[in-house]
Amino acid sequence: MAALNVAKQAATDAGWSKDELASAALVVGTSRGNAAGWLAEWPSRRPFKLMAASNTIHSEPATAISIELGIYGPNHVVASGCSAGLDALGIAKLLIDSGQVERALVVGVDLPLVPLLLDNYAASGLLGSAAILNPYSPTSDGFLPGEGAAAIAISAAPVGKLRLIYFSNNSDGADPVGIPKNGGRTSELLKKAIELCGKPSAICPHATGTQTQARAESLFLKTANLGSQHTLHLLKPYIGHTVGASGLIESAILLAFMKQNELPKNLPGTSSLGELSAPSQSIFLTGPAFKLAHGMGGHNALAVFHAIP
Repeated sequence: MAALNVAKQAATDAGWSKDELASAALVVGTSRGNAAGWLAEWPSRRPFKLMAASNTIHSEPATAISIELGIYGPNHVVASGCSAGLDALGIAKLLIDSGQVERALVVGVDLPLVPLLLDNYAASGLLGSAAILNPYSPTSDGFLPGEGAAAIAISAAPVGKLRLIYFSNNSDGADPVGIPKNGGRTSELLKKAIELCGKPSAICPHATGTQTQARAESLFLKTANLGSQHTLHLLKPYIGHTVGASGLIESAILLAFMKQNELPKNLPGTSSLGELSAPSQSIFLTGPAFKLAHGMGGHNALAVFHAIP
């Protein structure tokens, strides 16, 4: 399965021993777990009857990873919609910061491309009609769905130059589907992050492609008084909206560029947002990078990454 493959790769890349894995935490972010596998035909689903019950619950990917890798520490599955992957990263950081564990493996996964789930999105008016996603274009009318998985290994004594220096989330509690028209409480997250971490050099927004999301992002980015010195880096035009996995997948992409002291370029033709530019070429990293994610029902998450010079 996708989650298990990326988990193995992240653990190997981190160089964790068997004993280090055994004491690690595992946090998985997903919107629906294995739901797609029992709603429709799904390649690689384990078909034998013994797995019939476990294949229908959100925790099954975490169970498979813990069994295969021998992870016996805290084990959590976060299902906060489209912010699940980023929330999983935040919970892992809290586990480490509280001293419960020294290291944590974070996995984000969603495989929603089955007819019933896509029909549900279409019926809600969330799917876009354009072949290329341009989230801040006035003609954008919804998101383009995608599938994927990513894993990130974090530790109390991180190796290398990349750091997760801050995480927070809150809820708007305003609408079961969309973000509030006034931008909601994301500006509070941004203001607190600036107070503690400094102004960002870059923001990777949720930027789904719906007009509601674009309007809200325009408002809360302006309300937070970020200035015009940072740039926007939109990743869903490249990979689609991978729902609960999106926050972690986009974080992994962002971190891969930050490791090289760069920021990812936007797809050529991507619209900017007000005075905030969306550069179509890679640029040098000059400070913290903010990653935002938003889940249905008004759930907002923010992670701040920094690369040690």
